[in-house]
Amino acid sequence: MGSGFSKMKKQARMMQDQFGQMRENLQKTVVTGSAGAGLVTITLDGEKSLKKIDIKPECVNPNDIEGLQDLIIAAFEDAASKAENSSSMKMPGLSF
Repeated sequence: MGSGFSKMKKQARMMQDQFGQMRENLQKTVVTGSAGAGLVTITLDGEKSLKKIDIKPECVNPNDIEGLQDLIIAAFEDAASKAENSSSMKMPGLSF
């Protein structure tokens, strides 16, 4: 009984280490999404944490704030999709 339990503990520790490495890799992964032919660009890490937003000045129209908001959302969704695809290629069967 003792050796089987030790083996399970060792496997659990190995899985924890692998998970930690995968999480570290996700944090290092950077993806960029854009909308409006590049007027709005959003950069996320592999865990979909927002790192940067770029908005070109010609995109800013005080009379069309809703349009800018839509572009930001679309760029975020594009980047999030790329992050999801990137992480699923590295970790098949896992989703974060």
